[in-house]
Order: sequence, then structure tokens, then C-alpha cells
Amino acid sequence: MSRAQCPRCMRPQSHCLCELIPQLASRTRVLLLQHPSEVNHALNTARLAALGLTNAQLVVGEVFEDLATLLNPPGYRARLLFPGDDAQLIVADVVGEQDLPLLLVVPDGTWRKARKLLHLNPLLAQLPRVTLPEGAVSRYRLRKAPGPGALSTLEAIVQALEILEPATSFTPLLRSFEALIEGQIEAMGADTYLKNHGHKS
Repeated sequence: MSRAQCPRCMRPQSHCLCELIPQLASRTRVLLLQHPSEVNHALNTARLAALGLTNAQLVVGEVFEDLATLLNPPGYRARLLFPGDDAQLIVADVVGEQDLPLLLVVPDGTWRKARKLLHLNPLLAQLPRVTLPEGAVSRYRLRKAPGPGALSTLEAIVQALEILEPATSFTPLLRSFEALIEGQIEAMGADTYLKNHGHKS
């Protein structure tokens, strides 16, 4: 028999995270394009980001038929948050009243799946890219990162928004994320966690 699930955060009712999810406003609009393989993942941080930001949208798929519309909401200029040779380091979005705020487009999936999203959606791959400064430390603790500075989707969004909008704190978004991690560690048991993850910093 399956456990009752919260329809909002998609967690078991006994581990619902909704009380920890803030409602934060941002000038930047966040568009999350989630690979279908991530939807039912226990650590679905993109969903937490979409729930915690009032100016965010989560779309699931591999090929997005309405991508041109998604990437061109009135009053925004789109940038893809993804590394690349031509990616520009993300900086504070110090803009005048005449300048358009950013639409930050964030592919969500493993690196391989995220690259596949770009391959299958040429409009996405053609967007100007921005990337985060090096040296970020993930709080993930449960997935082996492909390299130093690799962050979960939620952490990457928080860091990007903190840079873009330094007058606002977006760290409350991480409360539900940290509770999610603690719950997963508790579920697997301390011995299993230490055996599989304890030696990693």
C-alpha cells in the first residue's frame, strides 16, 4: 500500500515540506525545464524552487513544443544558466528602469539529461549562457557530484538570485532542501549513510 502523498510538494504526508517552503518574490523570472526522469525523484529540488518562488514556472518534458513562447515572456530577456565556452559569469543585475529583467532558464536533470534537453531543443541551446562563479560548495551530501562546484538545481538558483538581486535573501529556499536531505539520511540510516557518503566532504 502506497503512502499518502502531499499533492503540492509530492512528499509523503508524514514528511510534507510545505511549511518550510517560503513564498519569495524576485525581479528575475525563473523558468525550470525539467527532464521527465526527475519528476518522481525523491530529491526533486526543482519543484521546491518552483513552489518557493512566486515568479517561477516549472515545465516537464524532453521536447517543448511551445518553447518559443516560454522563452519570450513580455518584459524579460532570456539567459540560460548552463556552463559553456561562451558562458558569461553571472553578475548583479544592476539595471535602470528601461532595462528588462532576466528570464533565467534552468534545465533540470543529470548533466547528461540536461545536455540532451539542449540537443533536442535548439532554441534552448541558442540562448546566451550565464554561469556561476567557481568554488561553490553543495549541501547535497547524497549524490556524487561530477566535479567541484556542482550544485543541485535549487542551490544553483539560490546562488544565481543572490548574485542577481543582492538586496534580497533567497536562502530561505534552502530550508526545505535541507529538511529533505536530513529526511533521506534518516531514512537510509546513519550506518548506510556513513558507509556510502561519510568519507565525502
